Amino acid sequence: MGFTRSFLKATGLSDEQVSAVMEEHTAVTDALKKQRDDYKVEAEKAADLQKQLEGLQGGENWQEKYEKEHNAFEDFKKQTANEAEAAKVKAAYRKLLSGEGISEKRLDTILKVTDFSKMKLDKDGNLADADELRKAINSEWSEFKTTVTEKGAVVERPPQTGKATKTKEEIFAIKDTAQRQKAIAENHELFGF
Repeated sequence: MGFTRSFLKATGLSDEQVSAVMEEHTAVTDALKKQRDDYKVEAEKAADLQKQLEGLQGGENWQEKYEKEHNAFEDFKKQTANEAEAAKVKAAYRKLLSGEGISEKRLDTILKVTDFSKMKLDKDGNLADADELRKAINSEWSEFKTTVTEKGAVVERPPQTGKATKTKEEIFAIKDTAQRQKAIAENHELFGF
């Protein structure tokens, strides 16, 4: 049995009272229906959220993923720092090789075959154990050293003026003192001045 107008009339209510009760009843029922529909929508959303939550819990572990990414980044930073340090060591060794007279043409060849893992820089940025490295360079790479030879300027023979030169004996044989001095001046190389 439902809540109807005829049921209310049977209870002895007037038509006005029945209409008022029915309007109130309809308003309450409509509000309850709206509230029910809202709860249904919220329940569906909650079900979707529950599915997402279960998917996330069954999926990746975010803590593990974070730690994995963090460790990869730390490894990358270490690798970058090691590469920068290796480049500094290589540059310092190149400078040391040049300082020992190794040919510029051979530097790259030597650097390609050199093991830099045992070389370290001191606090000033120079290679530690530089004296030992110099000895090793001079023993292992001596055939690549360049030698500088100094050669004096080429002096050509002075041009001949066409006049005949005299010997010392001929000059000393000149009796006139002025003529003799003139001949000595013209042939001064014979007398060392």
